[in-house]
Amino acid sequence: MYNIEFINYTGDYPNLCRGLLTLKINDKIVEFPKGCMYSGGSCFIDHHQEACIITGRWAVNVPEEYKEYKEEIEDLVNENVPRGCCGGCL
Repeated sequence: MYNIEFINYTGDYPNLCRGLLTLKINDKIVEFPKGCMYSGGSCFIDHHQEACIITGRWAVNVPEEYKEYKEEIEDLVNENVPRGCCGGCL
């Protein structure tokens, strides 16, 4: 059995998707590299020149040694990190 715990995520506006994700997996502190998370949301300028921001669930690029925990890691991240996209790219 494995145990995964959310420790921290450093992403913030205007780079919510570029933070350092820290988890505790089976009693080991694991730091995922910056840019490991991808927003299911999007941001764009509409035809009225207004910023449109749509938030969505995070996907996490999980290192090979933790692939078997990918679903649980993504669920934990989505419970603890505000949904992306923050609109900082605009």
